[in-house]
Amino acid sequence: MLEARAISCVKGDRLLFDDLNLHLRPGEACQVLGGNGAGKTTLLRILCGLSLPDSGDVLWNGLPIGQDLGQFQCDLAYIGHNNGIKMDLTVKENLAFSLAMQSSSAGLSIDDAIARVGLSGSENLLCRLLSAGQRRRVAIARLYLTRASLWVLDEPLGAIDADGIQDIESALEEHLSHNGMVVLTTHQSLHLGQGSVCTVQLAN
Repeated sequence: MLEARAISCVKGDRLLFDDLNLHLRPGEACQVLGGNGAGKTTLLRILCGLSLPDSGDVLWNGLPIGQDLGQFQCDLAYIGHNNGIKMDLTVKENLAFSLAMQSSSAGLSIDDAIARVGLSGSENLLCRLLSAGQRRRVAIARLYLTRASLWVLDEPLGAIDADGIQDIESALEEHLSHNGMVVLTTHQSLHLGQGSVCTVQLAN
């Protein structure tokens, strides 16, 4: 379970959010809402342990995430605004590198993950030759290679076409059906199973 207890964040002289609480249990998703500059990305980074809140705590399975950061990172898959891919590696090489960094075996083979995101035939292209949408698909393909129970995704639908959005929604639903958890931001409508998504609204 992921839990945020009364966390707050100040950026410069601006309070982004204060006394924010979140409880995410297996099989649940949370969509973080808010306009540009509301603090959505900042909140995701705090939940991942990449940034510290000004007050409050983030807990994983009842313990502060810093108490066993290694285990938390093994349970976490994070895709931020930047895709986290190396432009001078091919699609397949990027996914092989990602897989090598994991402590557990892959959920799918690399070729199957590439097929799931619609990049079959492009696996040997350098990522710098891909479109923005294709690069985002490479990043999303990492989700098919991980057994992490918590996915934290910053605008996963960005630059993705309608077919790709449906594929990502299917991946999210499948992950939730296996007691996975998802926290994400998106400006687009998200269509998941009834009752599986809660929202956190950040003020502008």
